[in-house]
Amino acid sequence: MFPAGAILLQNLSLRQPATANPMTDPAVHEIAATEEDRRQRLDMVLVRRLPQLSRSKIQSLVKSGRVTLLGSPVRSSDEVNPGDVFRVVEEPYKPPAGAHPEDIPLHILHEDEDLLVVNKPAGMVVHIGAGHEEGTLVNALLHHGGTLSAGSEEHRPGIVHRLDKETSGCIVVAKNDQTHAALSQCFAARQVKKTYLAIIRGRPRHVKGTIDLAIGRHPVQRQKMTPRRPPSGRDALTDYELLATRDGWTLIACMPHTGRTHQIRVHLQHLGHPIAGDPLYGKRDSFKRHLLHAWKLEFVHPRTGEPMIFEAPLPADFGLVPLPPPKTNSRP
Repeated sequence: MFPAGAILLQNLSLRQPATANPMTDPAVHEIAATEEDRRQRLDMVLVRRLPQLSRSKIQSLVKSGRVTLLGSPVRSSDEVNPGDVFRVVEEPYKPPAGAHPEDIPLHILHEDEDLLVVNKPAGMVVHIGAGHEEGTLVNALLHHGGTLSAGSEEHRPGIVHRLDKETSGCIVVAKNDQTHAALSQCFAARQVKKTYLAIIRGRPRHVKGTIDLAIGRHPVQRQKMTPRRPPSGRDALTDYELLATRDGWTLIACMPHTGRTHQIRVHLQHLGHPIAGDPLYGKRDSFKRHLLHAWKLEFVHPRTGEPMIFEAPLPADFGLVPLPPPKTNSRP
């Protein structure tokens, strides 16, 4: 469940006063060169000693004069001598362009210096975009305070993976770039275990099964995904297990091994049992949203190597369907 190949973060201690505000006070590092560093390029030494900063970021800091030796600026290509003590001053954190803090309540399941795990409510968009400049998870995180990783795009700080607007449940957020990179690699290597709960109409034939079906963008209805053969479709694999059935409804657990857009929704439609309330792949009926919930998230903490297991409580609208809740096994 927690592979040995998971990326671990090390040596991330920052020399900041206890009262430092990460939104305004830049982190300061003092790096003392050792015999091991003799005659090596400065930027390569700093990359090794400050793994939370990329080489390009370090070179940018050097170029802007934020890396000094005895008070004097240095160059990335300078050779290092044992005993040299370099002062590295990071740039103050800047919120991404186009996003602004909003006082939106957050249900935080876990928070430490590297990451947060949030129980995202249904109806909340994860990050800003066309038509969604306010009310997003990013807006709420910016108001919560502290730093967020740069992300893959400036309007997606901290966002390692996504949930659809109507999907509720667990989402992990990175506070720094190294954590973001490590978690992204774990997701790509399928080292993160995700368990979703959904309510579907009817009852599938098998209690357990695997749906191995490549999916891609619908050629006509571009907002939809659909089963497609490669290269138009990308591989998508989902395990499922029936948990309870009553009055024509079934509570089903889905464990996706890949993270394709709308994967579970498409796979359950292919099974002949679309998610209740899903107008794109089934019917809205009387439900206000599709009943899909990111219930559990399991991964190895990138810094400590500790196995982490989180569960997001079932949202109230799952109670609209008379099914018993699943058994939980949260961490103590």
